[in-house]
Amino acid sequence: MPEALLARAPAARFLPATGVEPALAFSICTLVNDRAQHAAMVASFQAGGFGPKLAEFLALDTTEGQGCDAFQGIPRLLAAARGRYVVLCHQDVRLLSDGAAVLLARLAELDRLDPGWALAGNAGATPEGELAIRISDPYGEDQRRGRLPARAVSLDENFLVLRRAAPVGLSADLAGFHLYGADLCLQARLAGRSAWVIDFHLRHLSPGRKDASFHAAQTAFEAKYAALLAGLRGMRTTCTQLDLRRSRLGRWLWRRKRGLG
Repeated sequence: MPEALLARAPAARFLPATGVEPALAFSICTLVNDRAQHAAMVASFQAGGFGPKLAEFLALDTTEGQGCDAFQGIPRLLAAARGRYVVLCHQDVRLLSDGAAVLLARLAELDRLDPGWALAGNAGATPEGELAIRISDPYGEDQRRGRLPARAVSLDENFLVLRRAAPVGLSADLAGFHLYGADLCLQARLAGRSAWVIDFHLRHLSPGRKDASFHAAQTAFEAKYAALLAGLRGMRTTCTQLDLRRSRLGRWLWRRKRGLG
């Protein structure tokens, strides 16, 4: 670049080596179609220690036929959130004895166990196919299944915590109000992050609903990931051909054959 142009070029703005810690610990985010339910949920959290110095409450109103589902609405909530942790929860959850101090302690425990964690929840499935649960709901009071915290491959959507320092996004090609917890977990796994079920006890008033919309969401979810994983057997870059089907042993033999150690 000529010196005259270089002199007129704007100075680069360098980011600090470490980011500024958000002033708020939590952003409590909810998709709402019943304002009374949401108001009761907010009151429950506030009584549990999620006051204005610690938390903000964000809601996306879907009661007026605005056509916003979870996969469209949650990215909007995440973009607006200012907290260190984003809590995505249903409007019909209510806190019991566990409050803000307990949740902060459980998340600090994850920091020690796995600094790369991205997601946490109160119910999900482990890599071994077992359920890990800490909840009271229409299926039972004071449920505790599995040894917690437990690494999870899926999380229930009634209560999810997203760690802003390890951001994970939702699929843009899925829709509806179901299985976004599983989608977040798979996206975290693809990013090299982890998901956990923690010991945070609350009440969920609803038993959940597996209707036609749920089965349609399951079909779309399975088709998306089946096609994605089947299509990722190999890929080409500008300088090499990547074979994603090789086992660890196969990759070692391939490198040894080519004198790469």
